[in-house]
Amino acid sequence: MSLGREAVQVSTVSEVDVWDILQKAPPSEYEKIAFQYGITDLRGMLKRLKKMKKEEKKSAAFLKKLDPAYQVEKGHKIKLAIEVANPNAEVKWLKNGQEIHPSGRYIFESIGNKRLLTLNHCSLADDAAYTCVIGDEKCFTELFVKEPPVLILRNLEDQMVMKGERVEFECEVSEEGAPVKWEKDGVELTREEAFKYRFKKDGRKHVLIINEVTKEDCGHYTVKTNGGESMAELLVQEKQLEVYQSIADLTVKAKEEAVFKCEVSDENVKGIWYKNGVEVKLDARTHITHIGRIHKLAIDDVKPEDEGDYTFVPEGYAFNLSAKLSFLEVKIDYVPRQDPPKIHLDCAGHTAESTIVVVAGNKLRLDVPITGDPAPTVVWTKSEKGMSRKPKSDQSTDVEFIADLVKDGEVITNADGRVHVESTKGHCIFTIEGAERQDEGVYSVIVRNPAGEDTADITVKVVDVPDPPQAPKILSVCEDSCVVTWEPPLFDGGQPVMGYVLERKKKKSYRWMRLNFDPYKELTYEAKRMIEGVAYEMRVYAVNAIGMSSHSPASLPFVPIAPTSEPTGLSVDDISDTTISLKWRAPDRMGSVPLDGYKIEYCKEGSDEWIPAFEGLTDRNSIIIRDLPTGEKMQFRVRAYNMAGPSEPASLAKAVTIQEIMQRPKIWIPRNLRQTLVKKVGETINLVIPFQGKPRPKVTWTKDGEPLDPKQVSIRNSDTDSILFIRKSDHKDTGVYEVQVQIENVEDKANVTIQIVDLPGPPQNLKIMDVWGFNVALEWKPPKNNGNCDITGYTIQKADKKTMEWFNVFEHYRRTNCVASDLIMGNEYIFRVYAANMVGLSLEPCFSKDSAYIQKTGIVYKPPVYKEYNFLEAPKFTHPLVSRSVIAGYNATLSCSVRGIPKPKVTWYKNKMDISNEAKYRMFSKQGVLTLEIRKPCPFDGGVYMCKAINDSGEDTVECKLEVRSPVTKEDTKK
Repeated sequence: MSLGREAVQVSTVSEVDVWDILQKAPPSEYEKIAFQYGITDLRGMLKRLKKMKKEEKKSAAFLKKLDPAYQVEKGHKIKLAIEVANPNAEVKWLKNGQEIHPSGRYIFESIGNKRLLTLNHCSLADDAAYTCVIGDEKCFTELFVKEPPVLILRNLEDQMVMKGERVEFECEVSEEGAPVKWEKDGVELTREEAFKYRFKKDGRKHVLIINEVTKEDCGHYTVKTNGGESMAELLVQEKQLEVYQSIADLTVKAKEEAVFKCEVSDENVKGIWYKNGVEVKLDARTHITHIGRIHKLAIDDVKPEDEGDYTFVPEGYAFNLSAKLSFLEVKIDYVPRQDPPKIHLDCAGHTAESTIVVVAGNKLRLDVPITGDPAPTVVWTKSEKGMSRKPKSDQSTDVEFIADLVKDGEVITNADGRVHVESTKGHCIFTIEGAERQDEGVYSVIVRNPAGEDTADITVKVVDVPDPPQAPKILSVCEDSCVVTWEPPLFDGGQPVMGYVLERKKKKSYRWMRLNFDPYKELTYEAKRMIEGVAYEMRVYAVNAIGMSSHSPASLPFVPIAPTSEPTGLSVDDISDTTISLKWRAPDRMGSVPLDGYKIEYCKEGSDEWIPAFEGLTDRNSIIIRDLPTGEKMQFRVRAYNMAGPSEPASLAKAVTIQEIMQRPKIWIPRNLRQTLVKKVGETINLVIPFQGKPRPKVTWTKDGEPLDPKQVSIRNSDTDSILFIRKSDHKDTGVYEVQVQIENVEDKANVTIQIVDLPGPPQNLKIMDVWGFNVALEWKPPKNNGNCDITGYTIQKADKKTMEWFNVFEHYRRTNCVASDLIMGNEYIFRVYAANMVGLSLEPCFSKDSAYIQKTGIVYKPPVYKEYNFLEAPKFTHPLVSRSVIAGYNATLSCSVRGIPKPKVTWYKNKMDISNEAKYRMFSKQGVLTLEIRKPCPFDGGVYMCKAINDSGEDTVECKLEVRSPVTKEDTKK
């Protein structure tokens, strides 16, 4: 999100616009609107802006004042601009009543009549009231500094830990030191729980630390800022130790090495080795090692006393791993010379089929006792007959020599270094280092000497972990879960698959979370506790007795979502003999993905065969279904669709009969046509009159009781409205238009009054009535044509006959006579008058027939003699005092008005006692209006108040009663 470096006055979400929105909304919606636009101090903002609205008035010093409010984002700059009437005027700027002086943050500019105050790098301290002062005049504004939204740049990661471990949830925000809020399952985590939770802040990083987690700490953790939020899930598992490779029984001969090896899931787990229940002690021949997850017990130079049951017991766990060590004694009978060779395979631990099982990666050692004199020659061969894995071709007779002979005790090995053949007296040993799957098969050993030969077959089976399964597939998704399925691995490793382990992760995360610890035997799994609207991926491991395979490829990303709730407000909007119009509102719960559309279906009453109204989906909230059977009762329903599928249907409460319903005709006159419609001559008139009625009513228009002229007026009627159109209006179009809609004997009427106005004609008979000094008295008559509306005034102009330049004497003058003053001596003037109405000035003026000459000084003017008039008048109250009932504790006022010449003296009385000098009362007098203010009255201030006015011509009084009531308390309300 990019932000500009310079803030401008906000026009869409400023507090001034919020003020305008609040004026149109009911008071119950104020808090909701304020929260929507980020207004925290709603009451204070309303008071300030109301005060500014009241104080707006014309100013002599300011051509343009400050706007009522400005808004700027934190860290940006803003300019406050005014225009002054005097370019040389001195301007002062105040902030919260304190004068501002120019600095790096406050810059004053003067450009012609403009004065600008620039605030750089605005902070929360600049959120204040600003005043511009020119002399005694002031203008005010409010500056609101808005903090930019704090965005979450790195989201929280899901975590799965063992009980007792330490957990850290870490996120990164866009602003250093910004406040964040941590929640668990919607409940805020506070610092009062410091013994359980720790909150760490490092620059833009925020960390939530949970020490020694328990099962109760499972849940969804959320970090929130004013610009977003991030959620992650914590799963806590009891510590369960998994055995990846158990120890196996061993059969060894004297002088050989016996190695017991096992692998467990936790590399920190220690263990103890036992022999026949007694702990094994270290000595020169016995070695115990622990490297990572692998534990080994090695016994060198095996002796018969080493035979027994060996057990490995992990510390802290109630199970053990056991295996048996068998000691092989080779008995060689004495044979005479030239004895034919013989192979002795009656070894303990071999199956009847002479099958040897070895785990992939371990050493394969075939130690075959042989006899013969002279010493026989040994040849090893391998055949793939009897293998558990089928070869790629149908032929399985491939025979391969693995090693050559051993002669005179010399060891001959093959080239790759993994296969070794050696011979000792009475033994032939075949060894493969790190057995692999291709080493599986039937091995034949052939011994020959001059006395004959002997052959033996040994079947070797290599077992391994399974191949990874194929990528899993998502069958379905719900609001917080999904159903995943997969295929078994192509190769089970030579051991049956015991089950599967599943993992999931968020698409944008790198951390995989295990969903089950015990192998799951089925091929379909329901994964739960996911966050709706977040993309996830799944993968699977296969497990057999040897261990766990590598993971499968990840599934295609999917999003847990739920269908929307059913649409609301399904209703019939209109109906005819073959069609029906339905409308509805969007579902209350939309979910986290957009709505794809709606599907509408219908069926006959009593049937369950729903027929789609159209193919596909519609994104509209209304529809017209056509070609329905007349008179049939039909059921209708609508479903909302999103990525998760259809919602529950919304149906009509009962079946609808497809038949047109009789509806009384009714005309709906628009609000703007309920008063006289005023249009200028030449303007277009387009009246749209909506109505209702079924079947379609007959519409008739008349003007002043006469039919309309089709050449001048056009009429267009539809099922729901009638339009009257006049392309170019004229005076004769003025009148009362009546529209009538009728269905059989039922009708409705309505009137629309149209007034066509035009410019007025010129005034009539402008005369110069008198000339004296520098003054001229003029008189004229109103125009004959007033333009079909009232004359609003006149414009009087004068011109010197020498220059004939016209200048205004009066504008918007309402009378038909006036006196033009301040004329220049020695000049001769002519005059003209324009008439004005709501359209404008008349096109032509009325000129004076005569001219007025202003005589030079020296000419004696004899003023007329007037009879002296007595202006004295006794006081008289033109508006009396009114009796009132007020609430105690709130200021009250009593007002009246009086006239009299000379100005009368006013005295106020309470219960006939003079209260002029009491501090509790304040008296005001302005333009004859008298006001008595009673400050915070109490019940004792009630009584009869009298106002008395006296001058030299007489006096007058007026009085009223004042009742002071106690305020109503909560206890009074309960009573």
